[in-house]
Amino acid sequence: MRPVLVCDLTSAARALLLVKPDKWIELAELLLRNADFGDRYTRRFGRAHADFGDGTLSAAARKRPLAKEPTLDDFIYCECLSVVVRQLMKRRTKADDNVKT
Repeated sequence: MRPVLVCDLTSAARALLLVKPDKWIELAELLLRNADFGDRYTRRFGRAHADFGDGTLSAAARKRPLAKEPTLDDFIYCECLSVVVRQLMKRRTKADDNVKT
């Protein structure tokens, strides 16, 4: 997956807003996997994947419907942002653990 920017987090959170809270983690993991696949595809073929984008989390999220972007005083939106960040950190921690062993 390409480096993650703030716009990646907000796009992913906006995708999460449109699903039930019990599906947030599942969708966040799916978006991260899709971004990984999109990155590998783009690097190999020199163009973005039609379904998964160019390897950015934002492109993967934008392949789905997105809610209008709320402000940061919206508690539910902040929860969605938090889910995306936690799943990203979880993946990074696993990757770091795999390198150490």
